[in-house]
Amino acid sequence: MHDDHETDHNDHDRHAHDHGHDNRYTDMQARVRALETVLVEKGLIDPKAVDAIVETYETKIGPKNGARVVAKAWSDPVFADWLQADATAAIASLGYTGRQGEHMRAVFNTPGTHNLIVCTLCSCYPWAVLGLPPTWYKAPAYRSRAVIDPRGVLAEFGLALPKETKIRVWDSTAELRYLVIPERPDGTDGLDEQALAALVSRDAMIGTAVAGVPS
Repeated sequence: MHDDHETDHNDHDRHAHDHGHDNRYTDMQARVRALETVLVEKGLIDPKAVDAIVETYETKIGPKNGARVVAKAWSDPVFADWLQADATAAIASLGYTGRQGEHMRAVFNTPGTHNLIVCTLCSCYPWAVLGLPPTWYKAPAYRSRAVIDPRGVLAEFGLALPKETKIRVWDSTAELRYLVIPERPDGTDGLDEQALAALVSRDAMIGTAVAGVPS
């Protein structure tokens, strides 16, 4: 245990991952593209079908979904309470569920506590609300250092927290994934949910950033 943060470890011995552990995203991307080319040339897949899948993850399964969850929590106290008590059901009520989002927990930032999400074993990630994980989330450096030096990692992302702020690190597994609910920025009382959602980035919902401020 470190003085300035707490780490919530789940039992990774039971970590039944159903996805790949390759952290070399660039290499994997190249391999996937090469495989796609071969399969297309052999007539085994339809490029339009592949494009449709990619579009689904970019526009329908992605950070915009999570941002809507956060915005509703900010503007609807009843939903926020439900989200805190049963994130899986609350998120599903907005239509966001499915692969790698079956079991969710929402962790709320407060003035005294900042939450950070990591998967120390590989790259468990809530696809339904955040889309595909960024390259750095799967990198060994982030996965190891987020636990032992979260304050230093956040500083490298440009997020310098006050020394008195406690940092809690949540370790995702195949059984449970997390969504950070960042603090609502000051000066946003008059904004509707759509405008509020525009202030919420993917990184803020992982914990490596905070929600934006209106321009």
